[in-house]
Amino acid sequence: MSETIASVGSLPRRRTHPAIRFATRLFREQPLGTVAAAIVLAFIVVAVLADVIAPYDYRVPDLPSRLEGPTLEHPLGADQLGRDVLSRIIQGAKVSMIVGFAAAFINVVVAIIIGSISGYFGGRVDMVVQRFVDGWMAIPGLLILLVVMSFLGRGMTNIIVVLGIAGGIGGSRLARSAVIAIKDSLYLTAARTIGVPLHRIMTHHVLPNIMAPMIILFSASVGGNILSEATLSFLGFGLPPDVPSWGGMLSGEGRKYMEIAPHLALWPGLALTIVVWGTNMFGDSLRDLLDPRMRGGGGGYL
Repeated sequence: MSETIASVGSLPRRRTHPAIRFATRLFREQPLGTVAAAIVLAFIVVAVLADVIAPYDYRVPDLPSRLEGPTLEHPLGADQLGRDVLSRIIQGAKVSMIVGFAAAFINVVVAIIIGSISGYFGGRVDMVVQRFVDGWMAIPGLLILLVVMSFLGRGMTNIIVVLGIAGGIGGSRLARSAVIAIKDSLYLTAARTIGVPLHRIMTHHVLPNIMAPMIILFSASVGGNILSEATLSFLGFGLPPDVPSWGGMLSGEGRKYMEIAPHLALWPGLALTIVVWGTNMFGDSLRDLLDPRMRGGGGGYL
């Protein structure tokens, strides 16, 4: 009997999938982060299924319903051309998610390239690169975006590239700090000693060990990129008027008809507030889980 119990106790335990362990930790330790993750996931699902779940074509006008408040036919009302506001909000979620996540991906790539070069080589290379980063960050970000977009013109691709590069330069300091923290470690010293090529050191030793802060940078950048796109569209430097951007909706019909049809400004503003809060809060929770040293460090974008 004792032998049977011993053999059962010696059986290997079934390992839980890392995603399940992470979700469990998030639920137990970060309740607000769990709510934020659910909000972000909901907006992603809406963005992916926008063409399916939108009740109307966001481009088709219905003049008899123009400036109509919420009704059974139009749950969030209609705009000055009679277009369904709910359908335009759903399509706006698609635009915001594409811009937010695509620009955040470029943020991370640019941050890794600049931060790795600066942190790994150090010395004069680090000094030159960091002086460039200091000069870039000394200029107001909105001013840079407005100047660049005025030259490039409107368009989703232009916005994604500009936001990605601009945010990546500032985020490179996080990558640089992570590289500096590991560049004198034993495994990197051993790799250099035995003559491992530089590109292999970067891809197989440096990059995997700085992924945690880069994941945090990615999650924290999404909300900032969405807000920046809305700001550019609100000021007339973002997406074209025919694209249903939340910022464009606030700037166009929302501002013009605010007094007689307040719902035109309410719904895009509310959607923008919820999704930016969700992505920002989830980024903070992710930071606390992946880097306990940052616990309680406060909110805000990285």
